[in-house]
Amino acid sequence: MRFSILVIVPLLIASCGSASEPAAVVPPRDRVARPTAGLDRDAMARTVAAAARLPRLRSLIVMRDGMTLAEHRFNGGPPLDRPVNIKSASKSVISALVGIAIARGVLRGVDQPVLSVLRSDAPADPDPRLARLTVGNLLSMQAGLERTSGENYGRWVSSPNWVRFALSRPFVDQPGGGMLYSTGNTHLLSAMLTRASGRSTYQLAQDWLARPLGVAIPAWPRDAQGVYFGGNDMLMSPRALARFGELYRLGGVAGGRRVLPATWIERSWTPRTVSPWSGGRYGYGWFLGEAGGHPVRFAWGYGGQMVYVVPDLGLTVVMTSNSNGARDTGHIAALHALLADGIVRAAVTGG
Repeated sequence: MRFSILVIVPLLIASCGSASEPAAVVPPRDRVARPTAGLDRDAMARTVAAAARLPRLRSLIVMRDGMTLAEHRFNGGPPLDRPVNIKSASKSVISALVGIAIARGVLRGVDQPVLSVLRSDAPADPDPRLARLTVGNLLSMQAGLERTSGENYGRWVSSPNWVRFALSRPFVDQPGGGMLYSTGNTHLLSAMLTRASGRSTYQLAQDWLARPLGVAIPAWPRDAQGVYFGGNDMLMSPRALARFGELYRLGGVAGGRRVLPATWIERSWTPRTVSPWSGGRYGYGWFLGEAGGHPVRFAWGYGGQMVYVVPDLGLTVVMTSNSNGARDTGHIAALHALLADGIVRAAVTGG
């Protein structure tokens, strides 16, 4: 079985002896953190060997039922407690902050109009559809506004005011229409969090996520107006990402404390639109798919910064990668294969 949302390259685990690969693989220095109970040892050994052949992969963490069963660094990757740029996996973190803000009454809900908070940054004569744009539309990438990602990204981040630029984009679809993946959407959410709470998104992340989870979320870039970048360039370590994934797997509870409403996780993992590029389903900041016949929910950052949650197998899996100037030449598909044909299989056969 292949990961359902993308066409997967030939299975890496089966091709370890390919003539196109190096004759020998130096095993990573970091071995399993605990005995791999619950994961088939042979299947995991093949999976780690396949992972070691991916030149861009930097880390792999596998947790099952709350236990860290495997931790590996590859290709000179930094220590697993060192924060790294998680790219667009930041969008899943912003989604969590929005869910907490709604639960605390900072925001009114997913149907709250964006202009109820950001009207001062709207164009002087806005398209009438802008008044219909909601928090939920931004979360699900259904704003209808011209994208600020892809070919438009450079023009957006070089503009003097990112919030105004994003709100001034022409509508190319109706709010609630098709998926238009745009980092400007999540930056608008960061601006809403800041304006509605009177505190920076960084401060909210510390109080609402970092401290309850016992992880570090260092300061990350801001726009010229001081709004922390919503949806890109957040910094978290692989182990911090694993705890974030566990928060979702455990229904919003960490250390016996309610951090995130369980209903928010359910809403975030409800498919709302479909990516025109991958064909994958998307909820509120999370991609939704299948791996080895099991539902999987995942945060996805450019270049291969991944947090996979496979709820029915009790799995949380983190993979981080080198993304510096690298175009995807099958790397993401290879990571999906590691999960679906390696880790999920090891969990099924390992009991």
